[in-house]
Amino acid sequence: MSNASADPLLRPALFLDRDGVLNVDHGYVHRWEDFRWIPGAKEVIGAFNRAGWLVFVVTNQSGIGRGYYTEDAMLALHARMIEDLAASGGRIDAVYYCAQHPEATVEAYRHPDPPDRKPNPGMILRALAEWPVDRERSVMVGDKPADLEAALRAGLRGLLFPGGDLAKFLEAEAILA
Repeated sequence: MSNASADPLLRPALFLDRDGVLNVDHGYVHRWEDFRWIPGAKEVIGAFNRAGWLVFVVTNQSGIGRGYYTEDAMLALHARMIEDLAASGGRIDAVYYCAQHPEATVEAYRHPDPPDRKPNPGMILRALAEWPVDRERSVMVGDKPADLEAALRAGLRGLLFPGGDLAKFLEAEAILA
């Protein structure tokens, strides 16, 4: 009987919520001018990249469904975020987002229980299906209970980031040790 974790092609993955984990959460951040990296966030991504981990962002973006900003605005922000990160040697392998919400004012984004909206695990499950992820060694870092529930429902270890310096938080958790 083989152990999936023993598969040399599988890699551990770091799943990160965006608002409150990677950037300061000012509420519906969608413009680069309003984006501020959380202390230690860029360093964490670079460290996990160097250790051979995949790095994914999984983010609820109900502001799109609520009509606060467009999907194009969010995609432009993510492109700038990835560009800024690359300038310091970091890489995000993929960004997964959910614009749907049960109370979306934009009809196209209204769904009674969006499968990708955390606490549902859809975004994580898509990453697990699309990438060679070692689920047993992977971790989800979020700042809300819904993030941890999504991780649990996807079979991942979840860590609740209380704020502050992300690098110091993950160093204390000894994920890369």
